[in-house]
Amino acid sequence: MIRDPESFDLFLETLRKFVLERLVPNEERVAREDEVPEALVREMAAQHMFGYSIPEAYGGLGMTTEELVLAAMELSQCSVAFRARVGTNTGIGSEGLVADGTAEQKQRYLPDLASGKKTGAFALTEPDAGSDATALRTSARKDGDHFMLNGTKCFITNAPIADIFTVMARTGADDAGAGGISAFIVERGTPGLSTGRPYDKMGQAGSPVSEVYFDNCRVPAANLIGGQEGRGFKTAMKVLNKQRIHLAALCIGPAIRMLNDAMAFVAGRKQFGQPLMNFQLVQAMIADCQTEIQAARALVLQTARQRDAGGDVTMNASICKYFSSEMCGRVADRCVQMLGGYGYIADHGMERFYRDVRLFRLYEGTSQIHQLTIAKHSLKQAGYSVGK
Repeated sequence: MIRDPESFDLFLETLRKFVLERLVPNEERVAREDEVPEALVREMAAQHMFGYSIPEAYGGLGMTTEELVLAAMELSQCSVAFRARVGTNTGIGSEGLVADGTAEQKQRYLPDLASGKKTGAFALTEPDAGSDATALRTSARKDGDHFMLNGTKCFITNAPIADIFTVMARTGADDAGAGGISAFIVERGTPGLSTGRPYDKMGQAGSPVSEVYFDNCRVPAANLIGGQEGRGFKTAMKVLNKQRIHLAALCIGPAIRMLNDAMAFVAGRKQFGQPLMNFQLVQAMIADCQTEIQAARALVLQTARQRDAGGDVTMNASICKYFSSEMCGRVADRCVQMLGGYGYIADHGMERFYRDVRLFRLYEGTSQIHQLTIAKHSLKQAGYSVGK
């Protein structure tokens, strides 16, 4: 749902101009320095990028799901590091509070996340709890009016620079499943909380990712999201259902960018006395890329509208994330192929996108996990009983 089409069109036009004029020219610098410069972070904050989906009452733009994915498709047509810098705030780093936080929790934390004054992170994954999130071992033991957290999280985007962590921990010692998991807000500086050295990664330079450690970390009971124990897994699923649609849109932007860059290259590069774009096998790769991009875009918009209308998007969110992330990988491969040897070296930037987008098929549910989810929901809708 787009609330005001005319105003939103102007917003997208402004965003598109900002991406082209301010972010794209700084891609090489971010990759070289492995960070987004603070001056650019401030500019992005001035563009309200940190608060796209945070309610207006807390300083955000209060975007609908459809508006959010359209903005994401524009923002992600530049280095992945830029959208990752703001993405946790306007995505998984704030959605737990937006969905289930108490009025006091929302008022305390959301304005700083929406403005970009503070950076959020979502700490769910653990060394032994990735695809099976219910296997997490981080514990939260009640101690008077506090909880004592102990455990380790891994692969946490923006952890090295985060100020506010949404943390999933097990409060139900007797419940080894989803019902024993609760969600907490833990602030940087809380004794017992520390973060590891940023990982050396295959791609996405400028987007810091690390482990998070809890060693008798004493967290006020008032920071239990929603004020109730045992609701953390449901909160996480609410966050991830929306975020998977959002991430699917964030896969489409890089695919559009890569195709545009590849078409510009084959239009100007000559072989056998004519531009590469004249060769039918090159045109076939362009057609395949464009078709898959348009299919992903239509699917994501359809699912976003379904969510805005209050529908159950559990299966379709998985379809969006699975199809769009795999699509982006295929587009990256074809675009490297279209550039030939130039696609393999850093000067043209295609190899950076090739490495950056590989992660899309892994986080927020691997492609294989989404295949299982899609199959199980399909069989259930057809009336079949499916085992674990």
